[in-house]
Amino acid sequence: MRHSRTYRGLVVEQNEPRIYTRRIVERTSVSGQQGEVVIQVRHSAVNYKDALSATGHPGVTRQFPHIPGIDAAGYVLSAPSGKWQPGQEVLVTGFDLGMETDGGWGEQICVPESWVIPLPAGLTTRTAMALGTAGFTAALSIQTLENAGLTPLSGEVLVTGATGGVGSLAVAMLAKSGYQVMALSGKADKEAFLYGLGAKAVLTRDELLQNQERPLLKERFAAVVDVVGGDVLAAALKATCYGGAVTCCGLVGSFELNLNVYPFILRGVSLFGIDSVHYPADKRPALWQRMANSYLPEHLEAVITDITLEQLEPAIHGILHGQTSGRIVVHHQLFRRGDRLLHMS
Repeated sequence: MRHSRTYRGLVVEQNEPRIYTRRIVERTSVSGQQGEVVIQVRHSAVNYKDALSATGHPGVTRQFPHIPGIDAAGYVLSAPSGKWQPGQEVLVTGFDLGMETDGGWGEQICVPESWVIPLPAGLTTRTAMALGTAGFTAALSIQTLENAGLTPLSGEVLVTGATGGVGSLAVAMLAKSGYQVMALSGKADKEAFLYGLGAKAVLTRDELLQNQERPLLKERFAAVVDVVGGDVLAAALKATCYGGAVTCCGLVGSFELNLNVYPFILRGVSLFGIDSVHYPADKRPALWQRMANSYLPEHLEAVITDITLEQLEPAIHGILHGQTSGRIVVHHQLFRRGDRLLHMS
């Protein structure tokens, strides 16, 4: 399969200290070295970490110019090792993609072959990116809870930050698996959205945080998928039933946790940290297969908003200011054959 000579991408540039600009540019294609794979990206996504990278957050990206995009799916252009075949559909999430390594907001990426996994049967590159890092994190959270003993008969499962990428997919995946999902959201206008994903009830933050100053709250949740952190995570732990489990994967509320030890020593509650970035490469394909099968949300389309590179600017602003819900999928609509540009649906 022939490389095009150039490809487009949204490039973030640092023109002077702490001043960053973004523009779509055309770059010269690169050839992969031994152990690398060059991928033509069909779809990517917009994650909170992408928005941080796009605005120069030093905790995500320090080297500029840079192309964000921690998720990418497309097909192999070249792989010198022969492990991957030209035209083979693949995806990449996690590791350093979109952080210091140019990511999926470009039409091509060049990455170590250990980062790449085959596109699971049952997914397209678009639906894979509708899941992406957010879906992988949600699935890893659910798998961790199930490994700790959670079953659909255990009781209510709380999902915090339920309208966001991880939260909305966690609600939908848990509902698909037969769980009683309690969705927590600070967005009153999103109740119908959450019920449509399969939530049995929608809670407000005020409801959860009521009497939060108490050392323990009434036992309610068999398990919790938390993406908020801070007081929300502390209250959720206090309200988790005896022997229950809680996963923590986000900090949109706060990175601090003000909590006593009572949930752990009086109720035997377990707290699990979830990291999808460095999750072992050899375990990723199996979890993606679950995401394409038993965890695949029945209403995945309900969480997807489709955009192009030209529409990334408002998406960056929206996700940084909590104005988005579900998943934003980025389409690379210009594909090349030789020197000819083709618009693809």
